[in-house]
Amino acid sequence: MKQDSIQKLNTNIEQLLQQDEKPVSFSEASEYLNVSKSHLYKLTSKNLIAHFKPAGKKIYFKKSDLNAYLFRNRKASDSEIEQLAVDKVYQSAQ
Repeated sequence: MKQDSIQKLNTNIEQLLQQDEKPVSFSEASEYLNVSKSHLYKLTSKNLIAHFKPAGKKIYFKKSDLNAYLFRNRKASDSEIEQLAVDKVYQSAQ
């Protein structure tokens, strides 16, 4: 019984990993990022977002690259900055 549940869990994990590997089309990426197609073209032409052009024409993306673009330039909250300052002062005092 335990072996079956472990097998199912492994299968589910493999399926989730494969979903991320499926190429995302240009239109799908535009929708996913909630940006216009012209803006996405600018991002790709300036190499600001990772992309693939296997035949030199159509553009594809990996979902993980789209997420990396979305989660770039994180801004810390005021409470995080305050905690960093407290930690720094505490370390200096020691």
